[in-house]
Amino acid sequence: MKILILGSSGQIGSALTEFCKNKGFNVEEFDIVNTPNEDLRFEKNRLLYEKMESSDFVFFLAFDVGGSRYLKNYQHEYQFLSNNTRLMERTFELLRQLEKPFIFASSQMSNMSFSPYGLLKALGEAYTRSLNGVIVKFWNVYGVERDLNKSHVITDFIYQARNNKVIKMLTNGQEQRQFLHADDCSQCLLSLALSFNQINKAEELHITSFEWNSILKVAEVVSRLYPGTSIVPAVISDDVQKNIVNEPNNNILKYWTPLINLDEGIAKVNSKL
Repeated sequence: MKILILGSSGQIGSALTEFCKNKGFNVEEFDIVNTPNEDLRFEKNRLLYEKMESSDFVFFLAFDVGGSRYLKNYQHEYQFLSNNTRLMERTFELLRQLEKPFIFASSQMSNMSFSPYGLLKALGEAYTRSLNGVIVKFWNVYGVERDLNKSHVITDFIYQARNNKVIKMLTNGQEQRQFLHADDCSQCLLSLALSFNQINKAEELHITSFEWNSILKVAEVVSRLYPGTSIVPAVISDDVQKNIVNEPNNNILKYWTPLINLDEGIAKVNSKL
């Protein structure tokens, strides 16, 4: 099977690319980080057409997104909205024309209508349902990140602890999240691709660890990797998800089971940064 990964240089895409190659699959990469020609916002992108036409399966992971700091600063801006609506329109149109089986990467925030990011992911889900693709909802997947302007909380905390021996938090850290290592996520995505024809496209597929941890707990785990690191919580509470707590659907456990716990996962990311 020849696999096309859109967003192949992101923290999930890069992990999935490596994972699939190690399993012996022929992988086509596509990411604006590689070359401007791999910009999904382009209308009638010939390179995208050629790569998608020659592929057997597509992972649609590409999105203009980052961690909570990035979303807080940019998700209400015109360019953020334009980037994501254009890349979805161009990509879904080709998926329609070429009738390729695909997985669309959504988010557990897609039901949070106050969030432009959540609304955009909900729109992507509607496109996916119209094309009989598979929707997966990611719950705080973490892995190696190189673009520090878009880094998520674990990468941010590691760099703070390593460079400054202090972790300055954006919130009071009481908000609860479910974190999943990118290697676990990659195993899950490949399992779903191989089971594509057996999946009920209407069922909820939440890719998560099914373990709740506070942001403060994450800071504590990171601080133990760098003894002497202090943790400085902020006064404010979470205002990206506004303390809304979804409960994950466990349908995904029919296809895959997470294996990497938080301590192990953070140590793995730390060793590669």
